[in-house]
Amino acid sequence: MARAGYSVITDDEAAALARATVNLFRAWHLTDAEARVLLGDLSSRTWARRKAGDVGRIGRDLRSRMATLMGIHIALRTIFTEPDRGYAWIRLPNEAFEGRCALDMMMRGEISDLVDLRAYLDAEQSAW
Repeated sequence: MARAGYSVITDDEAAALARATVNLFRAWHLTDAEARVLLGDLSSRTWARRKAGDVGRIGRDLRSRMATLMGIHIALRTIFTEPDRGYAWIRLPNEAFEGRCALDMMMRGEISDLVDLRAYLDAEQSAW
């Protein structure tokens, strides 16, 4: 049952998110280790299956992580009209992160880090 104000990600939507996440990570030029951390310490074997197109079972935490990552991607596409600039941004030092890059922030591995980055980007968009 969905909580008030939250939508449930269906199995079909989760499968689409999984495919989109693999493509996003390619565009971000993530290593397998980086990708696995962002997905909640996914095992090497499971990540290899996902990259090969075998979606498998996707739990609630992973669904939330992938949805948040897509939100980050969408925000970057809105902020940067040139997609490559948005893809590169995650590795560029940022004063807002004390000189670290967004990927460093996300690599701490907590879902809250992804949510915080998404909130930062949403605030940047609304500041225009």
